[in-house]
Amino acid sequence: MFHVLILDTRPELSQKPIYEGNSSSVILPGTEGEFEILDFHKPIISKLKNGTIVVDNSREVLIQGGIAKMQFQSLVALVDLKREKEKTG
Repeated sequence: MFHVLILDTRPELSQKPIYEGNSSSVILPGTEGEFEILDFHKPIISKLKNGTIVVDNSREVLIQGGIAKMQFQSLVALVDLKREKEKTG
């Protein structure tokens, strides 16, 4: 298991994590393709694209992009959450 912290890029929301906990698997939408982080993964930094972060095949976080860093059994992702378009009319 490794520690996972997912934060929103908006300053007013960055103090409260979108997700924080321990995980054995996180799937991320990298700009070079989807990839999975597992326990004892080597250090990595990756840009993220529009897609879904999946934590332990049970929790999904829809994002527009961001960046993720895995190091020392800790994954931190700073993301732009996908927001619904405002309705007009």
